[in-house]
Amino acid sequence: MAEEQSGEERSGPTRTPGRAPTAVPPGDRGATRIADRVVAKIAAQAAREVLAELPPDAVPPHATVVVHRGRARIRVSLELPYPSDIGGQCATVRDRVTSRVHGLAGMDVPEVAVEIERLHLASPHGAAPGKAQGRTR
Repeated sequence: MAEEQSGEERSGPTRTPGRAPTAVPPGDRGATRIADRVVAKIAAQAAREVLAELPPDAVPPHATVVVHRGRARIRVSLELPYPSDIGGQCATVRDRVTSRVHGLAGMDVPEVAVEIERLHLASPHGAAPGKAQGRTR
């Protein structure tokens, strides 16, 4: 008991019985917009992946993002252990954030600024975690 509605145009692929639907031209398909906060979550998670072990009192990395015309400028704030190769860790964070955002969101990432909010003194072997020992004379 289906009646055809004449005079109405349907959007989307047209169907002919026995044939595959015809594709909609790319210009008519629309666009996908990814929210800045989603890109920020991707960036923060990528930084967490690089910094596998954080001290118990460390704040997990977080990110702020500005997206303009499909390009994401990212600032990642994190805490690092000290002593360590700070420059090397920052470079690794930049590389991982760039590749993950590009891979998951499809955005170019021309800039990743890494901000170190705090350095955690690495506990010497045998010392209780969280109890840093000073120098002895």
